[in-house]
Amino acid sequence: MENKEKNFVSAVIYVHNAEMRVGNFLKNIIDVLEDHFEHSEIICVDDSSTDESCSRIKEAGQSAGSTSLSIVHMSYFHGLEAAMNAGVDLAIGDFVFEFDDTVLDFEKEMVMQVYQRSQQGYDIVSAVPNRRERFSSRLFYYIFDRFANQAFKMHTESFRILSRRVINRVSSMNKTVPYRKAIYAAQGLKADVIRYEPNRAGKICHDKQERGYRSELAVDSLILFTELGYRFSIAMTVFMMLMSAFMVLYSVVVFATSHPVAGWTTTILFLSVAFFGLFGILTMVIKYLQLLVNLVFKRKHYSFEGIEKLTR
Repeated sequence: MENKEKNFVSAVIYVHNAEMRVGNFLKNIIDVLEDHFEHSEIICVDDSSTDESCSRIKEAGQSAGSTSLSIVHMSYFHGLEAAMNAGVDLAIGDFVFEFDDTVLDFEKEMVMQVYQRSQQGYDIVSAVPNRRERFSSRLFYYIFDRFANQAFKMHTESFRILSRRVINRVSSMNKTVPYRKAIYAAQGLKADVIRYEPNRAGKICHDKQERGYRSELAVDSLILFTELGYRFSIAMTVFMMLMSAFMVLYSVVVFATSHPVAGWTTTILFLSVAFFGLFGILTMVIKYLQLLVNLVFKRKHYSFEGIEKLTR
């Protein structure tokens, strides 16, 4: 192709025990970038794979021409979010593709469709397959959209493209990104979704370690980015305060209509008032914690043992 795009693009690909599919996936991405862009780079983030994923990457990289290919070897298993943070931090492109998996269920042309859409004024464009999501994913996104204060709806995405403006804005927040999709959606920049028909119905298979990580990430994200935990805590606090008020009333009624054991009424009144005050204080503490969570996220540091430059 003679008229190639002038923008420098980066592609960050998450790899964890994907030896059976990463080679073919990488070759397709290399073909797209070299056919359509004058300058491009691919950063494969190897999240402590125990199979031959790195060997498959090196074999596929032999077909790379002008595209720079690198492997970031993570020191130990970090999980998707921290590993992708490492790759995006190293990316220098004007636009950055994020591939959270190496399942190639889309045609190569979809990569350029997403890119071209971003050239129409969108800082974030995601490719979303038209297939029924798993129950756990549907439940997670329903709860997230229900309790998160944002207009952008969450989806199960195959990949996305980010403008440098998005990355700079997130980086200026000076914090590690614990769940990228939620942070991107909260930036207030223009975002769009392109849906496509997946070319195969195969399931994405994750090993036990990665499944455990993704489950923990889902819980952490709901607590960190939505009001679910806050609302539940407030509801339980109000309930317990009402129970304490009821016990005060009950102890007064018992004292007035019966002959309780000496000291019983005083003890119950004291405990009821004490618990009422305690749960009132907890309500304020929970509110303060919610405000702090909205301002400062829990830091998660990543480390990698080296960067292996495969091509110039």
